[in-house]
Amino acid sequence: MIRREITRCGIVALIGAPNSGKSTLINRVVGSKVSIVTHKVQTTRTRVVGVLTEDNNQIVFVDTPGIFTPNRRLEKAMVSAAWVEAADADQVILIIDSERGIGEETQLIIKGIKDSKKKVYAALNKIDLIPRPQLLELAENLNWSKCFEDIFMISALKGDGVNALLLTLGECLPDGPWLYPEDHLSDMNDRLFAAEITREKLFLTLHQELPYSLTVETDSWEERRDGSIKINQVIYVERKGHKGIVLGKGGQQVKRVGAQSRKDLEQHFGRRIHLFLFVKVREHWREDPERYREMGLEFTS
Repeated sequence: MIRREITRCGIVALIGAPNSGKSTLINRVVGSKVSIVTHKVQTTRTRVVGVLTEDNNQIVFVDTPGIFTPNRRLEKAMVSAAWVEAADADQVILIIDSERGIGEETQLIIKGIKDSKKKVYAALNKIDLIPRPQLLELAENLNWSKCFEDIFMISALKGDGVNALLLTLGECLPDGPWLYPEDHLSDMNDRLFAAEITREKLFLTLHQELPYSLTVETDSWEERRDGSIKINQVIYVERKGHKGIVLGKGGQQVKRVGAQSRKDLEQHFGRRIHLFLFVKVREHWREDPERYREMGLEFTS
């Protein structure tokens, strides 16, 4: 009789205010880039799954859009998606930017999870950027809320304290089959991942409100005989004036974005990438239900 080892698997939702370090943390624990990261808030628009499989344990991390008080339809859909993922997870980690402290957005989230029946942890991130006494004061204030099983102090960027967090999460996993094969790091398909990488470069390059009024879609994907991949992507903007800004003088801006995106994609896929970017105007795309389905969001949120 063959004795099978017991496997354990659980879903852990990462929630927090915008730009608190959720995407950086998921990339850190998975050991690969599965979620785009920029210095701008609201970069993450939809759920991103990162899978960590070690020994008999599999932790499925879900990176969610930042939670804040939304005004526009897209913002409402993003925030709604974050709360849904938190409700569906086995464990929840509230990521807090220690530099910003416990602001209004974080207080809103604490209020929302106060009556949660599942294990909720707090992770004070960016601990290398503030004095120790200030960090301890933040932890004490979080303790007063009585919402958290434990409070961790981490640097998602540098990795400090992350192993202790992972150890605790692993000890609380329920018995059950793995949700993904052992070699899977994410459930994001290649076309969407490629579009997200280009959107990341646009966020890093463009300023003010323009990044929030554009989206990127992979229009075609061709596997070539020499092993390379030809990718055509469309950058959609809402106004004609935005098209010229994205293109730049003589098309130089979009060429720079393409070169940066191509470099990341070649590193990720380990193959030569032929990337072609096109810029088109699609007015009011943020009011188009089809775009929300592409992003995995609910249009009526």
